[in-house]
Amino acid sequence: MPQIKANAALQTVITTFECSPGTCQDLLDLLTQAYADFISKQPGFTGAGLHVNDAETRIANYSQWATRDDFKAMLRTDEMRRRNREIAKLCTRFEPVMYEVAAAFPE
Repeated sequence: MPQIKANAALQTVITTFECSPGTCQDLLDLLTQAYADFISKQPGFTGAGLHVNDAETRIANYSQWATRDDFKAMLRTDEMRRRNREIAKLCTRFEPVMYEVAAAFPE
C-alpha cells in the first residue's frame, strides 16, 4: 500500500495519462491488468493507485518503489515495453515523474 509521508525511504512515481472519454475505460483496463499480472510482482514494488477524473480525460497513477532503480528496471523489461506500446495507443500522452514526498498532512 502506498505510504504518503515525508522522509519515507521510497521512490514515489506519479504518472498522468491523457485520453478521451472513448478510450478511458479501455486504458484503465490495460493499466489494471498490467498491475495485476506484471508490475505488482516486480522487485521493489510497494503499492499503487489508479485515479480517473470525472470527465474521463485523465488517469493519474500513484506508485511507490523501494528504489528509483527498481522502477527503472521494471520499465526496461521487454514485458513492460510491450505493454507501454499498447498503452500509448489509447492515450494522447503519458508521463511518469519521480517525486520525493516533501510533506503530508496529517503527519
